[in-house]
Amino acid sequence: MKCIISFSIALCFYCTGFSQNIIGNWEGKLNIPGTNLPIIFHIQKDSTDKLTASFDSPAQKAYNIPCSAVFVKTDSLIVMIKNIQGKYAGLLSTDQKSTIGTWYQGAASFPLNLNKTSEIVTIKEFKRPQTPLPPFPYDVEELSYENADGTIHFGATLTMPFAGENEKVVGKSKKYPVVLLITGSGQQDRDETIFGHKPFAVIADYLTRKGIAVLRVDDRGAGKTTGHFNTSTTKDFAADVEAGIRFLQSRKDIDPQQIGLLGHSEGGIIAPMVAAQNPAIAFIVLLAGPGIKITSLMEQQSVDVAKASGVNANDLAQYRLLYRSIVMHIPTAKDTGLALQKTIQLVKQWEATHSATTVFNTTGIKDDKSRTDFARAFVQQLSTSWFNYFIQINPSDYLTKVKCPVLALNGEKDIQVAAKDNLKAIQQNLSKNKHADITIKQLPGLNHLFQHCTKCSIEEYGDLEESFSTDALQIIGDWIQMRIH
Repeated sequence: MKCIISFSIALCFYCTGFSQNIIGNWEGKLNIPGTNLPIIFHIQKDSTDKLTASFDSPAQKAYNIPCSAVFVKTDSLIVMIKNIQGKYAGLLSTDQKSTIGTWYQGAASFPLNLNKTSEIVTIKEFKRPQTPLPPFPYDVEELSYENADGTIHFGATLTMPFAGENEKVVGKSKKYPVVLLITGSGQQDRDETIFGHKPFAVIADYLTRKGIAVLRVDDRGAGKTTGHFNTSTTKDFAADVEAGIRFLQSRKDIDPQQIGLLGHSEGGIIAPMVAAQNPAIAFIVLLAGPGIKITSLMEQQSVDVAKASGVNANDLAQYRLLYRSIVMHIPTAKDTGLALQKTIQLVKQWEATHSATTVFNTTGIKDDKSRTDFARAFVQQLSTSWFNYFIQINPSDYLTKVKCPVLALNGEKDIQVAAKDNLKAIQQNLSKNKHADITIKQLPGLNHLFQHCTKCSIEEYGDLEESFSTDALQIIGDWIQMRIH
C-alpha cells in the first residue's frame, strides 16, 4: 500500500503563457468501478518561477504526493507523477477554471474532470513529531555508489556516530558497526516515506545516536537512484542490497565484521535472502517480514484489509475462495489476454453461487462493465514481473539457511502481515537450521508500520502522528547493541 496508482506516461509540451492562471487548487472525482475517488491537485510556482505540483487522495488518507512536472499548452493541462508512473491530461476550459480529462492506469483509463476551487494553494500539514530535524549529534553524509556492472547508480544517506563506545580502532582507522535498511514493497525513497511518515529516518536517527552507523538507500527509479523499478523483481532488489554491502565493505570507517540488515515487509524477506548466501552479514532484523508462503500471506492480507474496511466476516469467507482461485490461475496464463478471459470466467462462476450483495460488498461488481474492470485490475497487478516472482517465494527456502542472529518483530494489529502465524513460521524455519540466536516478539497494539493504532486500518496510517513506536525502537537498538563488539 505504498502508492495509489501506477500507469505509463507520454511526454507533452510546456508553455508559460497561461501558467499564471493555473496556480491554485484543482479538485475532481476519479470515476472508478464501485466508487468516486476525490483527487486534489495543488499547482504553484517555485523560486525559479517553474510550475510544480502535488496531489491528495483524501479518501485514502494520502496527501502531498509529489508530481514530477506540470505542462501547460493553450488548451491543455498535463500533470506527470514519476514516482507512481502517473499522468493526468485534461482539456482546459476557455476561462482556465476547469478541465475535462483522463487519469490513465496501465491499459485502462478513468474520467477525471477538475474544477479550480482556489487561487491560493492550501496543502495539508501533518504532525510528524518524530521526524528527525537538524542539528544532529552525528555526521550525515549524502552519497552515491554503483552496482557491480555500473548499470544502477544509488543515492543514499549514511549517518555516522561521533566518536563513542561502539567504535573499533583497527590500525589507525576508527570503524563502526552499521545497519543497512531495506524498504518494503512498492517504490520507496530512502526514508520509506508513506503518508508523511519517514520511519527509516526515525530508525536511522535512533540507532546512530546509540553509536551504530546506518545506510538508507532510494529504491530503483526513486530519489537519486537510477534504474527501472517496474520491471524489477525481489531478486533484483536483493542484488541492490548486495551492492550496498560491497559499498560499506569498501569504507575505512565501517567495521566489515559488523554489517547488519534491517528489512521492513518485503524487505523482511530480502534480508534473509541475502544473509542466507552472504556470510559477511553479522545479524538481521525483520520488521513484519514474511514467514509463511507468499500466496497464503497475500490471501490473508486481502481478507484482513477488507475486514478492517468494514466488510462482514461471512462475505470475506466467500471472497477468500474467489481470491484463491484467481491467484492460482493468473500467473500460469500465457498472456494477459488469456488471463483476463480466465479471470472473468472464474468471477462469473463465483457470482453464480453467491448473492448480489456479497458480490458487490467484496468486489464492487454490479454489471458486466464493473466485472470486466475488476478482472482487468486484478490481472494488471498479478501479471507484473514483480508479482510473478514474489508470489512464488517461500520464505522457508531462505530462513532455514540463515546462520547469523535474527530479531523478528511483528505488530499484533498488523493486517498486512498477520503476526501470530507469521512469527510462528519464522521461528520454526529458523529452528530447522539449529539456529541458536533467535528473538521473536509480537508487539501489542502496533500495526504494519509499527504505530500504536486504534482502528488499525490502512486508512488510519496517515491519521496517526506516531511514525514508529519508541518501544520497538528500544527493542531493536538494545538487541543490536548486545550483538556488536
